[in-house]
Amino acid sequence: MYAEKMLLETDPQGRLKTLPTLLPNSRVEAIFLVLDEPVSPLPAKRHPAPGIAGKGKTLGDLIAPIVPEEDWECLK
Repeated sequence: MYAEKMLLETDPQGRLKTLPTLLPNSRVEAIFLVLDEPVSPLPAKRHPAPGIAGKGKTLGDLIAPIVPEEDWECLK
């Protein structure tokens, strides 16, 4: 077994432009690494629903809990 590197190109429909010539009566394993990144449109920026836009409030520190630990029922 030996490795042979080939660079294959496709047309706009994804078909190979040229077929490679391989050894006769042999088995070949192929792993395809796509060199070009697919072109995809950027996702649309998301917006909140108009009924709830701008109604949220930040109460206190974002990390520390609002309620003191003494009031937590699960710790009792």
